[in-house]
Amino acid sequence: MGSGTSARTTRGVPVSEGTDTESGLYMAEESRPAFAAERREHILELVRANGAMSLRDLAAKVKASEVTVRRDVRALEAEGLIDRRRGGAALPGRMGHEQSYAGKSGQCLAEKAAIAASAARLVRPGDAITMGPGSTAEALARELVQHTELTVVTNALRVAETLASAPGVTVVMPGGSLHGSVRALVGATAENGLADLRVNRAFLSGNGVSADRGLSTPDPAVASVDRALARCAEEIIVLADHTKIGADTMVPTVAPEEIAHLVTDSSADPEVLMTLEEIGALVHMAVVAEERGH
Repeated sequence: MGSGTSARTTRGVPVSEGTDTESGLYMAEESRPAFAAERREHILELVRANGAMSLRDLAAKVKASEVTVRRDVRALEAEGLIDRRRGGAALPGRMGHEQSYAGKSGQCLAEKAAIAASAARLVRPGDAITMGPGSTAEALARELVQHTELTVVTNALRVAETLASAPGVTVVMPGGSLHGSVRALVGATAENGLADLRVNRAFLSGNGVSADRGLSTPDPAVASVDRALARCAEEIIVLADHTKIGADTMVPTVAPEEIAHLVTDSSADPEVLMTLEEIGALVHMAVVAEERGH
């Protein structure tokens, strides 16, 4: 090498001295159309399999930076293959689509566990609470098994099943028709069964939480019972991982000004959280186990 700019290589890609290795690598990758096309195809497959994913999760799966993945998502959106949303990507028209319960249960497991542990600290001895359906609510139910003096009113089969063997927890279920995709009881019978009840807190999850529309879900039948569960309570607590923050789905269930507490994780969009706090929600940031100590 002469006395001019020296060179080194990273994974076989030439990188000039003084250039950030990671940035140089991504620039080199972006200059290879075949690599970018393969990565975008992988992103599309992941979104199709999961219905929606955050940029962080996509970046981890395809082993690229979030900046690169954001650029890929824009390109895929331009082709009409996916829809961009705040902090992630979804299938086109997902606002009205209800992903399967099994599909949702496998997403953001560490975040949901952290949210559940944080939310459980809002439950006091002697409380009566309502709980809606969802994988995050199911995680909360696992945290509540050790309570010795608690009444839980729920239309969610998985929540009721989790708490059924807890000796200190009384489980109350309304009637109704079984909604298979969310494993919950819905319909007029369920709503009527909740009409005269009064509880301390409602713990609800959904598919989206935004500052404009609050908590929402794509299914009208589920939304109606969620609203009935909320009406029973003195205060409403929303459980939502970062993939749901800033997202809107078809049917609103809890208005933003009615959310007393929002329990989410540290990857949630800070702008949305700040706006919700200004409206009146108290935001609880759950720390995922792997992030502790950093």
